[in-house]
Amino acid sequence: MSRVEVLNHCREIDRCNQRGGRMLSIFDLIERNTMNVELSVFSLYWISQGSSFLVGANPGGAGKTTVMGALLNLVPADVELLPATESIVAEALNRKYHKRCCFVCHEVGSGHWYAYLWGESLRNYFRLFELGHILATNLHADDIDEAYYQICTENRVPKTHFRKINLMYFIKILPGHRRIINKVYLSDGVNEHRLVYDYEDGINDLILTIDNDKYFAECKKFISENIEKIRTIEETRQAVLEFLGGR
Repeated sequence: MSRVEVLNHCREIDRCNQRGGRMLSIFDLIERNTMNVELSVFSLYWISQGSSFLVGANPGGAGKTTVMGALLNLVPADVELLPATESIVAEALNRKYHKRCCFVCHEVGSGHWYAYLWGESLRNYFRLFELGHILATNLHADDIDEAYYQICTENRVPKTHFRKINLMYFIKILPGHRRIINKVYLSDGVNEHRLVYDYEDGINDLILTIDNDKYFAECKKFISENIEKIRTIEETRQAVLEFLGGR
């Protein structure tokens, strides 16, 4: 990916920014203790292989968009970020995009804001799974049951599509306004999600199934080597691409 493509990728992440300032990288999140090193390695391992994800928290200003933006920098090298507006989703369903893309819904919500989706528009968005695309979004929900109610009960998105959101991250605000990833759920895209991380206990026994995976070890090395070197989303995306290209 060229420098221009890196900048275009990061510009799409910046379009999600509603509060000013620079968007944060995964290394910023580690520095701020929003996400620990172990969870960042876990996230890189799955998202760089094409996992779809959502980020949830009920309070406004909890950092949903910030975390989503940081995770978007981990998508596979050949994946273009596209905003999930109604018109772009319709074009995708008509097979305008011939390669796998990541469609970014800025929020699951009923407001008339850019790339917010609700009702039939949201159901169409989830149909993009049938074409092999990656989805990334956030919503006002503190846990998976609230996310399910909002997506599947209120918006009538099929449960089969809900399960294709491979990773679900939920944020909690601690005293002192410190934001942390509180829970993470994982699905293989077919079966029910399972809790794989909570703030108190860390990553559960699922880590044992991938800890000996060569690629997981490479992800761990990448994070540890760059934790003191990299901060901006542009630097992070460039480093991720070099890492993925060197495998």
